[in-house]
Amino acid sequence: MNQPGWYADPETRGLYLRVFEGADGPSRSWLYRFTSPVSGKRRAMGLGSVEICSLANARQKSLGLRRAIFDGIDPIDQRQEKKLGVKESDLNSITFQEAANRCIKTKEAEWSNSKRKDQWVSTINTYALPIIGKMRVDQITTTHLVKLLKQEIKKKSGEVEGTFWKVRTETATRVRQRIEVILDWCKAHKYISGDNPARYQGALCHLLPKANKIKKVAHHPALPFNRIGEFISDLRTHTGYSALALELLILTATRTSEVIEAKWSEFDLEAKVWIIPADRMKAGKEHRVPLNRRAMEILGQLKTTRVNSYLFPSSLHKERALSNMALLSMMRKMPKYADFVPHGFRSTFRDWAAETTEYSNETVELALAHTIQNKVEAAYRRQDQLEKRVCLMSDWEGFIEKRMENLSGKEVSR
Repeated sequence: MNQPGWYADPETRGLYLRVFEGADGPSRSWLYRFTSPVSGKRRAMGLGSVEICSLANARQKSLGLRRAIFDGIDPIDQRQEKKLGVKESDLNSITFQEAANRCIKTKEAEWSNSKRKDQWVSTINTYALPIIGKMRVDQITTTHLVKLLKQEIKKKSGEVEGTFWKVRTETATRVRQRIEVILDWCKAHKYISGDNPARYQGALCHLLPKANKIKKVAHHPALPFNRIGEFISDLRTHTGYSALALELLILTATRTSEVIEAKWSEFDLEAKVWIIPADRMKAGKEHRVPLNRRAMEILGQLKTTRVNSYLFPSSLHKERALSNMALLSMMRKMPKYADFVPHGFRSTFRDWAAETTEYSNETVELALAHTIQNKVEAAYRRQDQLEKRVCLMSDWEGFIEKRMENLSGKEVSR
């Protein structure tokens, strides 16, 4: 049959073969015509072309449609509802990568500084997305997370060092916690239901060894305070921003990032105070640092070579600060101190204050800008004891200079 028109199947009521002119000649397809039990209107439902649907198949489909109509169901409405249901299911699904991006954007308002976001993004991109990034969150299981946490970590040489969970336990633990937060976010938005597969106290605790049994917490190696004069003497034989930045870090008992990213706008040179803004502090609270004599001397030296807004500008990028690795690299140039790291000087300062001075623990903790864990104590501590800390930091510089003088005297006597 090539003549355009509708041809009724003599054996099946309502089934028609429709012939019409297509782009490549006559086309034929099956239609089922019926009266809707819902609206009472005449309707026609396509069953497919003759190339993919035989007469026997069309008759079988028609039988199923007649049964639906008998039950008061409009088969066209039913088909549309089914399609909408699939679309709704697609709308209610989301990949882990999409979920991570949206969750991080939501959580960003809670974080005190941009570094927290950078850490989340970096670890999720590096360790999670290659394995579960393209997966729908409702398809992620504990098995996938075990695979993620047991992924191989390789050395630069390509040699396998071990699994992520065993070799980089602290990072792996944080990644697991961040995935748990992201999946909890998904649960709150009804993208998933049931138990969170990233929860350690669920199945994971039976599939992975306890993190604290794998690797003990390693504290930053700290130079003994009685060697600080020796270290500063050696440090002053080096020139450049890295050497001055490291000495300023020691004199102020601050953190690497706080020194490296310091800007001239943060310094009140008349008052001899460095005010580090809250968004650059680990605790998210503004920190005032008294500047002792040698710290002011370093600032004076830096002022003569100022090139941008940073105290310690990068030599490679015009508007950037030194790399975070600059101070560690400086220490690696001093083989005698290869076992120590810049952050360890905070412990050096802490040990000196505890063992050789009468300053209170509170004053020393304020100098280090440590977070107060006790909420009641934190509520009452509203002063930063700047005047006491001026004396503390001056005594710290005096101790360093005295140790250097003693060292110089010993060298002369020899």
